[in-house]
Amino acid sequence: MVPDGRRAHRGRVRLESVPTVSNDYVEHEGREGVFEDLTQSVIDWADGFGLLGLAVVSATEAALQPVPPDLLVMPMSLGADSPVELLLIFAVATLSSVIGSLGGYAIGLYGGRPLLEKFAKPSASRRLEELSTRYGSAGIFLAALTPIPYKVLAWTAGAGRMDLRVFVAAGLFGRSIRFGLEVMVLGMWGEKFLGLIENPWFWLVLGIISLVAFVPLSSWWYGLDPEPGAAEQE
Repeated sequence: MVPDGRRAHRGRVRLESVPTVSNDYVEHEGREGVFEDLTQSVIDWADGFGLLGLAVVSATEAALQPVPPDLLVMPMSLGADSPVELLLIFAVATLSSVIGSLGGYAIGLYGGRPLLEKFAKPSASRRLEELSTRYGSAGIFLAALTPIPYKVLAWTAGAGRMDLRVFVAAGLFGRSIRFGLEVMVLGMWGEKFLGLIENPWFWLVLGIISLVAFVPLSSWWYGLDPEPGAAEQE
């Protein structure tokens, strides 16, 4: 049996019910409303196909489209019936994302810098290129683990002809941790976690931690741009 709290998370996934991530690394015009509509349309479609829908979203997000698979991983984990189902959610999200990133790598390999100049913000492209150049596999791991857009770094890695084995290994490691944590926390401690986020002290502590971490992380991220003056002209 699925607890009542979890059963409420089955069925249609609404965008406002789960956290979203910024997509400021890719150029779109009139993107606010359009991106929200696109995101809701994609998760509405994928939600009806279960694991297959998750696989499609996870693979295409790593190569082309901007909708993160986390929007499906989190509610699916909350509604999972068993550890086996949780394991399947984790495996499908992770493996399909890594497989999809190979498509992103190929796009960068054959599309090269013209692709990055057309679809990625110049400042973000420079930072991601510096990230992969300076940190190598650790940079790929970081992009796979964090909200940094995996597809843009996959394009950058392909355009820079990064060793494919290093790219795949780092991506697999990073995605495994990212999706593994989501599935474990929400699947195993979902009810406690939902209760925790309803406590105002949780958000106060989280806000303080985020504020303390933001300054050095922001400084590090913007410091990756080898042409900081050019960002002002974008």
